[in-house]
Parts: sequence; C-alpha cells; structure tokens
Amino acid sequence: FNEFGVDGGPAAKALKPKFNVFSKTVTAHTGLEVPEFDIKVLVAAAVAFKGVGGILFIFGSTIGAYLLALQQVIVTPILYNFYNYDTEKKEFGLLFSKFSQNLALLGALLFFIGMKNSIPRRQLKKRAPKTKTV
Repeated sequence: FNEFGVDGGPAAKALKPKFNVFSKTVTAHTGLEVPEFDIKVLVAAAVAFKGVGGILFIFGSTIGAYLLALQQVIVTPILYNFYNYDTEKKEFGLLFSKFSQNLALLGALLFFIGMKNSIPRRQLKKRAPKTKTV
C-alpha cells in the first residue's frame, strides 16, 4: 500500500471491505465498538509510518522501529484476515502464511528494540591511575 491519491487510491478501495469485516469480527468477539473514521486516514498513516519508520530504522533509531512495529500491529490483522476462511480453503493458507511472516517481522522489530534498550548509551572509560616515578 504505497499509492495514495485524493480518495486514498487503490489501497483504500482494497482496505475498506477488509476493515469492515475486521470491525465486525472485533465487535462480535469482544463487544467493543471500533470507532468509525475515514479509511484514507488509515492508508495515509500506514504509508507514513512505513516510510518514516523505515528511514529512521535504517539509521538505527528505535523510534523508527516503534513506528514500524505500530504499523505492523495495526495493519496485519486487517490485511491478512485468515480467521474468516475455512482451514481447507486455499485463501486460508496464503493469508495465514503472510500473517505469520508479518508476526515474525514484528518479533524481529521487538527484538531490535529490546537489544537497543539493553545496551547502555555511553560508558565512561575508567582512567588508569598514573604511576608515580621518583
């Protein structure tokens, strides 16, 4: 979903029915109502998070990793709705494999964030005491 037009482009047209099914599924299983909003906002956010997050991630920024992780968390269950298909259907296997790949990418991003946060920012070097010469 890298194309964005005035109306959201082809991404918005493809995402709208999937988002409607996702909201109905969430409401049916949890009882929580998904708020209504314009689908092109979701497409614009996905494109922005992926673009800005990708550039920042290339330079080793944890903010970029957080943006990419947020994009993965929001978009993955909507795009790859394998839970709406029977397990014997071909679509189930394709969507489930894509969903699993995105979960693996999310895990890699979380691993990167954890590793970046576990490394101290800067360690001060201890000076060796000078030996006195007489």
